[in-house]
Amino acid sequence: MRAPIEYKNQKKMLTLAHYLILSAILFAVSVVGIVLNRRNVIVILMAIELMLLAVNTNFIAFSHYWHDARGQVFVFFTLTVAAAEAAIGLAILLTVFRKLDTIDVDKLNQLKG
Repeated sequence: MRAPIEYKNQKKMLTLAHYLILSAILFAVSVVGIVLNRRNVIVILMAIELMLLAVNTNFIAFSHYWHDARGQVFVFFTLTVAAAEAAIGLAILLTVFRKLDTIDVDKLNQLKG
């Protein structure tokens, strides 16, 4: 079996479609993570962060494709909000765990007012 011929000046480029496919796969994995695992709050938070990563990948890809920095600036704001959301969400989760000794979503209905 012979190896494929590679030319010296041939470059393999990643196109916009490659990044959009990657982003769609990340988004689909996060949706599946939320749908299949509705019991563990930590997994739900991780899936939401993965969704934000997929959206940020789209922003970066389109920003590079259109030669415009606005998408990259928007990603910095999105990452800032996501970091704050993760910190606050984990702090609330830790407080709930100390009170109820569980992070099961079904048992968190006791928090309703």
